Amino acid sequence: MSLFSLRKNPVQSNTPAPAVNTSVSSKSASSSQPHPLDAVTGGAFSAPTSGERAARIREWLVTEPGLEQMNEVFKELSQRDRGAAKPLKEKLDEYKRQKAQEHIAVEWAQKAESLIAQPRLNLADAMAWQRDAARAGAPLSREPLAGLKVSLAERVKAIEDLQHRVQVERESAVLMAQRIEVLSTKPWREALASAPSLQADVVEWQRQASGLADDAQWPSVEPKFPPMLDASRNQLQLVWDAFEAALAQAVAADADAKAPLPAVPVWADELRLARGEAAAVPAEKAAHDAQAAQERRAKVLAELDRALGVLERELAEGHGKATPKAAADVRAVLKSHSRLIGPELEARAHAALTQAGDLEDWQRWRADQLREELVKKAEALLQAPEGQRIGGRKMQETLRSLRDQWKTTDQGGQANHALWKRFDEACSEAHKVVEIWLIQVRQQADAHRAQRLAIIEELKAWTDAHTDNTDWKAQVRELHAFSERWREAGHLSEKAFAEMQPLWKGAMHTAHAGLEAAQAQSVARRRALIEEAATMGAAPQLRIDAVKALQQRWQAEAHAVPLERKQEQKLWEAFRQPIDEAFARKSSEREKAATALNAHDQSVLDASQAVDAAIASGDAPQIRAAMAALEAALRGQALAAAAAPAPEAAVKAVAAEPIAASADESLMDEAAGESVPVEATTAEAVVPAKPVAPPKKIVAVRGDDRPGMKKTEPAGRDDRRGPAGRDSRDARGGFGARGEGREGRGGERFDREPRGPALPRLGDAAFRAQRNAIEHAEAALRKLAAQAHGEVLTQLMTAWEQRDAAQLPAAQALGSRVNAGTRSTWTQSVAAPAVAAVPSDALLRLEMAAEVPTPAEHLDARRMLQLQLLTRRHDAPPTETWAQDVGRVLAGPFEANAARRLQNTLKVLLKK
Repeated sequence: MSLFSLRKNPVQSNTPAPAVNTSVSSKSASSSQPHPLDAVTGGAFSAPTSGERAARIREWLVTEPGLEQMNEVFKELSQRDRGAAKPLKEKLDEYKRQKAQEHIAVEWAQKAESLIAQPRLNLADAMAWQRDAARAGAPLSREPLAGLKVSLAERVKAIEDLQHRVQVERESAVLMAQRIEVLSTKPWREALASAPSLQADVVEWQRQASGLADDAQWPSVEPKFPPMLDASRNQLQLVWDAFEAALAQAVAADADAKAPLPAVPVWADELRLARGEAAAVPAEKAAHDAQAAQERRAKVLAELDRALGVLERELAEGHGKATPKAAADVRAVLKSHSRLIGPELEARAHAALTQAGDLEDWQRWRADQLREELVKKAEALLQAPEGQRIGGRKMQETLRSLRDQWKTTDQGGQANHALWKRFDEACSEAHKVVEIWLIQVRQQADAHRAQRLAIIEELKAWTDAHTDNTDWKAQVRELHAFSERWREAGHLSEKAFAEMQPLWKGAMHTAHAGLEAAQAQSVARRRALIEEAATMGAAPQLRIDAVKALQQRWQAEAHAVPLERKQEQKLWEAFRQPIDEAFARKSSEREKAATALNAHDQSVLDASQAVDAAIASGDAPQIRAAMAALEAALRGQALAAAAAPAPEAAVKAVAAEPIAASADESLMDEAAGESVPVEATTAEAVVPAKPVAPPKKIVAVRGDDRPGMKKTEPAGRDDRRGPAGRDSRDARGGFGARGEGREGRGGERFDREPRGPALPRLGDAAFRAQRNAIEHAEAALRKLAAQAHGEVLTQLMTAWEQRDAAQLPAAQALGSRVNAGTRSTWTQSVAAPAVAAVPSDALLRLEMAAEVPTPAEHLDARRMLQLQLLTRRHDAPPTETWAQDVGRVLAGPFEANAARRLQNTLKVLLKK
């Protein structure tokens, strides 16, 4: 193991240990006295743990204490335990939020009440109130804002409904005028018959139009709607008066032949024909006039469509400046040629003009609204209380932002000089705060400049005083302290800082000159140590004592001269790298020697690869054969077969050995009173003996601590099982020898066949390879079995559906639970004609036997069948009759639902 891997960076901190606090006893004595607020809070200050203090604070907050008391407790407790004071802080924050929301609610409630109280309500202001209140964080879901929001919404809805009614009445007036125009093209007698109903409609429309003006919300409608209604009323009245006069003139001309004809051409021609007069205009001239009128109308429609397209495009793109001109062009066409324009195109034009008017009014109104908001913000800067006014820098940024917003508003709409005067006066007054702040900033800048110049002079004096000092660590700390003082010396402007920075860098460079020279020499010495470490690491024999001495020299150099952290770490890594590589090289050589594959590991690896190849082939018998070969390799049968000698050689080897064991046995037999021929002994020695297992290595033994025994010898069970044990057992009147007592069972028990030679333990690679191969093989076999099972079920369902017994799988494919008799029964059921229906109880019994769920619609039947089976104690259960139940189902007709249920049960039953 590497010596350097266990040792940290040799750079150590020389920070002195903190001094012992001698005031602990006095603090503990003072803390023993109870806090004045402990009784108020229920013992929160005297509780031993933070959790108990927090719990007592929560219990105290349930009593609803006062705000001043909560602030006092929070001030004292937050200094002792911030975690325990957290519930109190949350309560105070919640109280502040409620107060802030109450203040905001009062402010927005006043705004809503002022809007509702106005006789003429601006819809834009009403709709903007809820949006702006939500942005400001007002509690709109609580009273009084909830009720005011509902009241304002109801009034807005009433105004919008009134405006909608105006538009409806306008359209109704247009439709009535069209009805009158259509009657002027029909015979005058038909027009005379329709005149009473038309007159009633006109009177009713006039009444409804007058009723709109009497509504309480009429002053709040937009200014464009009253003129629109008046224009519709006047136009309809003019059309009706002209129609009524022409109709009266037609009636008079019909009664008197000398009376003048009406101005309606159709009625005039009809009256001339009744009088026997010729047509006033020849047919050719009438056709020419009609063609000219049609061409003129087409030209007017094309011009209106072009102008209307320009207006709609401008409205869609939101071009506010080009919209008024396009709207004026459309109005000019409507004014000049209104009689030639159809109702659909006229309605489209009026809709576009209405939208254009809304856009113009909205731009002007919105610009003024934005200006008023900016004026209020500028005036609020001076109206804020003394303690809540913003500082100079914030005031400067706010004023700059307000003026930029004003410029943006002027670019989008017409200027408002009155509001600009108020805004400019408020900003000029607020800028006085900025001027005072600028004076303070200049004074602070002068003070900071003087402070920095003093630091530079002090650094120069320190440099002169430490010219001969070699305590480099102390110099590093003091120079770092100078840098911190320079960094915290206060803010300067960019110009002043650019002037001061070169002076500071020059003084600091002069102060670092001696330290930098010492660091350069230290770096050179460390690089020499690195070269020595590289030479030592490349040597074939690595000496630990030399490595330790070299590292001690490095540590001494690191303690003497400090370097910059990154540079020192880089040099240290370069120093330790060659030694670490040498130790790693030695460790890798040891690991290679320890992990070299032996013959047993190689045979296991080869067998594992054969199993992987069999899995890739997808053949189940081949996979099983490969698994058997892998198990044989694990047991070492291949190695034993390869290492076993020939029979003749074994006999010769046994015959050539000394017959020491046989001689010992013959001596023992003579002592027992038996004589054994020497020829028999020799013959028995020629017979090859069984391989004797090598003695098992004793790892640990327990000494015999009985009186008179040697503690160095292990205490075993030889006194009970060995020859001495048997003799002592006989002497004591026991059962005698273990082999003779109890019918000689002891001899059979302990005279075991010796084991073969112990196999070496598998290496990591071979162990992992054989484990993965076995796992993959078992998974592949399960997958193949599942595929085969699914194919068998599919063949069975197909045979049932087609009533073809030849397609029924064989009994071997169906599994061990289906014998030849069962398959014969199923074959007869499939081959016979289908019965009326599939027996439902058979499917239920199969589902009960397989313990699979039953469809919801058959749950009641399954419960009933279960109750019936409980009463039939001597009947066979479904688990024993499932094969007959399958035959009953196959005898019935094929049904998709029944086939699905049967397949679900057979998936389970054929695998059990």
